[in-house]
Amino acid sequence: MWKRFFKNKWIKRLLYLFLLIIIAFVGFYASIYLGFWGEIPTKKELSELKQSQATEILDKDEKLLGKIYIYDRQSISYNNLPKHLIDALVATEDVRFYEHDGVDNQSLLRVFFKTILLSDKSSGGGSTITLQLAKNLFGRQDYGSLGIVVNKIRESIVAKRMEEIYSKNDILTMYFNTVPFSDNTYGIESASLKFFNKHAQNLTLAEAATLVGSLKANHSYNPRLYPERSQLRRDVVLQQMVKYGYVSEKIANQAMQDKIALDYQYFAPNQGIAPYFRAAITKKLDKILEDKDYLKPDGTNYNIYRDGLKVYTTLDITMQKYAEDAMREHMQKLQQAYENAYGNKAPWLTNKKILESNKKKLKRYQQLKKEGLSEKQIEDSLLVKREMELFNWDGNKVVKASTLDSLQHYLKFLNSGMVALDPSNGSVRAYIGGVDYRYFKYDHVAQSKRQVGSTFKPFVYTAAIENGMEPCTYFPVKEVTYTDMDNWTPKNSGGLNDPDLNYSLKKALSNSVNTIAVKVINEVGIEKVIELAHKMGIESEIEEVPSIALGTENLGLIELAKAYTSFVNKSKPSTPLFITKIEDKNGNLIYKNELEDNTPPAYSDYTRQVMLEFMKATINEGTATRIRKTYGLTNDIAGKTGTTQDNKDGWFVGITPKLVTVTWVGNDEQRIGFSSTGIGQGANSALPIFANFMKNINADDKFNNITTAKFETPDDEVMEDLACEPIKEDGFLKKLFKGNKDEKTFKKEKKKGGIFSFLKGKKENED
Repeated sequence: MWKRFFKNKWIKRLLYLFLLIIIAFVGFYASIYLGFWGEIPTKKELSELKQSQATEILDKDEKLLGKIYIYDRQSISYNNLPKHLIDALVATEDVRFYEHDGVDNQSLLRVFFKTILLSDKSSGGGSTITLQLAKNLFGRQDYGSLGIVVNKIRESIVAKRMEEIYSKNDILTMYFNTVPFSDNTYGIESASLKFFNKHAQNLTLAEAATLVGSLKANHSYNPRLYPERSQLRRDVVLQQMVKYGYVSEKIANQAMQDKIALDYQYFAPNQGIAPYFRAAITKKLDKILEDKDYLKPDGTNYNIYRDGLKVYTTLDITMQKYAEDAMREHMQKLQQAYENAYGNKAPWLTNKKILESNKKKLKRYQQLKKEGLSEKQIEDSLLVKREMELFNWDGNKVVKASTLDSLQHYLKFLNSGMVALDPSNGSVRAYIGGVDYRYFKYDHVAQSKRQVGSTFKPFVYTAAIENGMEPCTYFPVKEVTYTDMDNWTPKNSGGLNDPDLNYSLKKALSNSVNTIAVKVINEVGIEKVIELAHKMGIESEIEEVPSIALGTENLGLIELAKAYTSFVNKSKPSTPLFITKIEDKNGNLIYKNELEDNTPPAYSDYTRQVMLEFMKATINEGTATRIRKTYGLTNDIAGKTGTTQDNKDGWFVGITPKLVTVTWVGNDEQRIGFSSTGIGQGANSALPIFANFMKNINADDKFNNITTAKFETPDDEVMEDLACEPIKEDGFLKKLFKGNKDEKTFKKEKKKGGIFSFLKGKKENED
């Protein structure tokens, strides 16, 4: 019977066909195994797996500020994977994980027969965790209609090899470190930090089930975008855990009662906390790691996007949050006042020169120009409206707008910069480069140089005191025309020009009197002022003209902050410190910033104490009294306001014994200033950011060592030399004797307390 059966021609044909299929499959499999469809990693290569990892940027307390990556991935060890997380994965993705050798043969055959023979693309993949790991590690290639089969077989070969090399625990660890989650996030540790702001080891059962559930389709089950859908998928995971005995039905039901509660963290370069600071760190890392002293053991350079470095910085994440809150609170109000003050006459609407020059800077304009379009054609193209998201303080809006509409929209915005330094060592504690990094990437701390206004005056007065001018020297406030300087006539804010009124240096600086600042720089010598400013940490070139006394020079915000640290750091400027150390992904030290301070004092301690008293007066009785009156701050604070010509820039420097803060506000288009001094002066535009910042840290006991710190008591000599009336008016005797005493006589009479003490400053008053 069997002979007759096999002699049947149709049976023979079927057997031959079956044999051909087997031979074809074996040949097909062999072709893949031998690498005809692309090389397959060897066991040796698999044993040396290296995965790209994100570089972590940490604050001073090792809290995560952000990451630098192509793929957002952080490694985690098996011991830090909670059991319910592993159970959720196995129950949902691969219930026979601990039994197979990396491949579920039944699933593989189902894919082959149903997909190839029956063309059933919905038959599913039946992937094991190890197969998924192989896919995660090496990706998939496009092989046309045979793509899914070729890729599956390749992955099965890799999976079997991995199972021979690694334990099940190792495979789970690699899987959790490489699997893609929602929002371009790779690995469970990164996903846990991003979605729940906690390390993976601290995930609850419900949170673990949520993340595991998203693996089925990480966009469709993204808990940020689709919370309800994600929650339903989470519940499926929990039901699977019950089905396979990993949790009781009671515990699963309790977990299902909770809605998904995200604590989403933005670690992308454009978002999250301190984006300008993180961008600055990235640039500094590039510079540090290109040095041959910081190479990998194999002699190659570290890659900050792939090598999983840990960068320890000086920033304080809590202080940074307070700074950003303070900036946003003030800038939103100031922007509204700024726009209201201009009304329909705003330069971003009416000034054709400004609009035209900025139009020509647009990338789109330049691209169309290169393509040979006429000005009319370019204009027409730039006027085409489309949907776009525009930045607004009251919430971003998607509107229909043209490129030129967008240009006008962004031209109106004020921008801001702020840095807070620990003066004892230069550590950067807070750093704001602009109002929103997503839309304004220009960093006003690291890149911008603007006229600094009256914040330059302390350099002038410091040079004067250091070169022998006594603190109680008086100068007249009256205007003087300098005929040797093109008849330049410096003027005072508010029209102050009384010919008989004389201010002491302390009064003149604290009230920011322009006429006296110019007289002081002419008296002490412009060269000496510039020399001292450089000793104090100003690196920019400074033009040798008397107008620098009024802050006409363009300086960087961070170099200004550096110079001011000298007033509370033994007369020595503190170099801003960003990075303390760098480690590789295994915790090995690559780089350490040695905090050696060999900078000599820029001036005497006597001068430092005198200047500090001058700048305390700015807060207590001068141009910055709103620190006390409006904001009610009682901290020990010294400082200086600054406003530039035509109200283009507003500045404030706040000095406390343990923190030096500089804030700036202005328009990126330097031809657009504030409409009036009332709005644009530093005391109104920049000071409130500092004040709000101080109020925030005052309310946090963590910063008591900073907020309750006191300035040292000045030496007796300093107090004695400052013991004079702030204002003197020329009287009959002063006018009578004016011109009859030289400098030595004035000093002698002042010591005696005689009538000639009124005449101190005669030489300074001669213009």
